[in-house]
Amino acid sequence: MIRRPRRNRKSDSIRDAISETKIHIEELIHPIFLTDGKNIKSEIKSMPDYFRLSLDFVLKEIEECLKLGLTHFILFPEIEESKKDILASYSYNQNNFYLKAIKDIKTKFPETVLITDVAMDPYSSDGHDGIYENGKILNDETLGILGKMSLAQAEAGADILGPSDMMDGRVLYLREILDKNNFKDTSIMSYSVKYASSFYGPFRDALNSAPKFGNKKTYQMNPGNSKEAILEAKIDFDEGADYLMVKPALHYLDIIYQLKNNFQIPIVCYHVSGEYAMLKFAIKNNAIDEKKAVEETLVCMKRAGADLIISYYSKFYAENFIK
Repeated sequence: MIRRPRRNRKSDSIRDAISETKIHIEELIHPIFLTDGKNIKSEIKSMPDYFRLSLDFVLKEIEECLKLGLTHFILFPEIEESKKDILASYSYNQNNFYLKAIKDIKTKFPETVLITDVAMDPYSSDGHDGIYENGKILNDETLGILGKMSLAQAEAGADILGPSDMMDGRVLYLREILDKNNFKDTSIMSYSVKYASSFYGPFRDALNSAPKFGNKKTYQMNPGNSKEAILEAKIDFDEGADYLMVKPALHYLDIIYQLKNNFQIPIVCYHVSGEYAMLKFAIKNNAIDEKKAVEETLVCMKRAGADLIISYYSKFYAENFIK
C-alpha cells in the first residue's frame, strides 16, 4: 500500500497540526438571558446549568468571558407580564431595563460586541413575533414596531441588531431607519433562515415567551424546505443584511453549507436551546462524555460552513478547548 491515510493520524500532535476545521474564540457568541432586578441568578429548569441573570450578575459573567477571550454576546430579555401588551410597546420604552443594560454594559466593557434581539414575542401579550389580529399575523404593520425597537437598541449602544421575527421586508425597513437616523455603522444580523422548529421550547421557558395561542408556522419556515432557505437568505442579502443566520444549527447543517456556498458575507448559526438541552440531559444520565460531545457538535457546525456560532456552550468551549 503506497497511500496509508492512517500515517496522518498516528499521534495527537499530527492530528491537531493538520486538522481541517478549528474553532477560534472570536467565532463564538455567548447568549445571555437578562432579567430585571438585582442579585438574581435563576437556573432554567429545561436548560440545566444555564441561568437568567440580573444586570449585576451579567456584568460579572461578561467580565469572566472577556478573560477567556469571548467578546461577542447576544442578549435576550425576560419581561414580566405586567409590561407586555399586544403592540410590545415596552420594547422601545426608554425605561426598559434591557435598553439600560445595553448602555451599562457598553460603558463598563466598551470592547464587547453586543448583539440584540429584534422581535415582539418577549414583549407581546400574545407571545407572537408580529401583531396578531383576527387569526393572522400582520406583516407590514409589524415593521413599524420593529423599527422603533431597533432604533431604541441602536441608540442604547448595540453593535449588531438581530431581527428574529421572520417578517417579510424587515431588513430593508430597518436598514433605512438606521441610516436615516445616523446609525449607518450599526450592523444587522438577520435570522434569515429560521425554521418552525420543535427545539425552541427551553428558550421560551427561559423568557416566558411562548405563543399564548396558535403557532408560528405562517412566518417561520417549514423544516422540509431547503430551496426556500436560499430565497429567504437572498432577500435579506439584497436588502442589506451584514450577516445571515440559520436557526437551528445542528439539525440544519445542510442549510448552513448551502448558504456558505451561495453568499459572500458571514454565515451565522444558532445552536439552540433544545439542542443544548438534549446534550445536557444525555450527559447528566451518563450517556455521553460532555467535553467530547461538545467539541464534536460545535466543530461540525464550523465544518458545515458557519463563520460564527451562537451556542450556550460557548463559555464551556472557551474554558476547555481554547489555548
